[in-house]
Amino acid sequence: MFTKKTIKDIDLTGKTVLLRADYNVPLEGSKVTDDYRIKQSLPTVEYILKANAKLIICSHLGRPKGRPDSLFSLAPVAKRLGSLLDKKVEFAKDCVGEEVKTEAKNLQPGQILLLENLRFHAEEEENDENFAKELASLADVFVQDGFGVVHRAHASTEGVTHFLPSVSGLLLEKEVDTITDVMEKPQRPLTAIVGGAKVSDKLEILRRLIKVADFLAVGGALTNPFLVARGINVANSLYDAEELSVARDILREAEEESKKRNFVFAVPHDFVVTNKIDKAADTRVVDFSSHSFVDVMYYPKRVPADAAKLHAHEKILDIGPFSSAFVAGAVQLSNTVVWNGTMGVTETPSIEGPIGPFAHGTETLIEAITGEMGHKPFSVVGGGDTVGYIESRGIMDHFNHVSTGGGASLELMSGHKLPGVEALMDKK
Repeated sequence: MFTKKTIKDIDLTGKTVLLRADYNVPLEGSKVTDDYRIKQSLPTVEYILKANAKLIICSHLGRPKGRPDSLFSLAPVAKRLGSLLDKKVEFAKDCVGEEVKTEAKNLQPGQILLLENLRFHAEEEENDENFAKELASLADVFVQDGFGVVHRAHASTEGVTHFLPSVSGLLLEKEVDTITDVMEKPQRPLTAIVGGAKVSDKLEILRRLIKVADFLAVGGALTNPFLVARGINVANSLYDAEELSVARDILREAEEESKKRNFVFAVPHDFVVTNKIDKAADTRVVDFSSHSFVDVMYYPKRVPADAAKLHAHEKILDIGPFSSAFVAGAVQLSNTVVWNGTMGVTETPSIEGPIGPFAHGTETLIEAITGEMGHKPFSVVGGGDTVGYIESRGIMDHFNHVSTGGGASLELMSGHKLPGVEALMDKK
């Protein structure tokens, strides 16, 4: 149960509301190419407008390094938001200053003003008190709805709450409730699939999932340190030698947990490999199942010697068909699935069709999660590359919850408090 006050707990009628949204969306020139985060903010925006309030929205976009940069202007977002609402959205050329104060003062009930990129000012990420106070001076109430940024204590996430009554928007409430419920009281069995590039980036979520999941699988480049830790040569595959001790710790913790209860930690054992990341590159499948460490999780097989090792110039770019099927089977036996991180290099385009040469492991997983194999578990998806891929495939609505926050969802799943949430008013 969400413990913070929301926009439904206070009277917004006729007030000026400062809404922190997460409109950090991809742009091509002056066009928004992915408006998922904007669309997810609409219920909160529309609720505020129905209260006949004056609405001022602030956000960041990209990493402009604390100074104005036209490449990261929110002007295209103002146009897209206006189009989605079928309503004019005024745009301010800055987020603080006398001109912005005048524009805010001239707003009429039911009107919207989108401020320019907060990160055009270094004070935003520094959580500068004066900058936060200046933002707060524009409004009567602060509403936090940018889930993607609440794991940071910035001026627009934590600082501003010291100067205004501060409550949650509808998206933030939904994100926190859904992710908290799935980690603390899931409908079991709970399967978790974690991809990514570095074990250290996912260390805390892996440790939490070892404790709460029934089946945990890793994929993507995240797999490589676990293979090396077990004595397998991954040739030219991406991994950091400093990650090996972390991978060994995770393997040890998973083994200990499996002794206590019915828990499986699955490291893929067959992979799609090639000598270069290219849509036309020749690929082959390498299978390490003859190595003793996988025999606990998979039935032993006889594998030809050449198919059980990588050549010096080769690299792993996707999980193989057997491991994909194994994970898909676990998904089909589950009632809840948490997925963060693709299984391969999904951004490599295909020669023809929508599926790239290193996206087949991810596609098999999608088929299992979305019910194409028969059973459709409750699904929670997070992580920038994962969300980006399913967005490109046009299948966002095939999942129960697709998170708008990568780092924030990882922090929450790991059991950490989120500064931007903690700073809001309690319901009690």
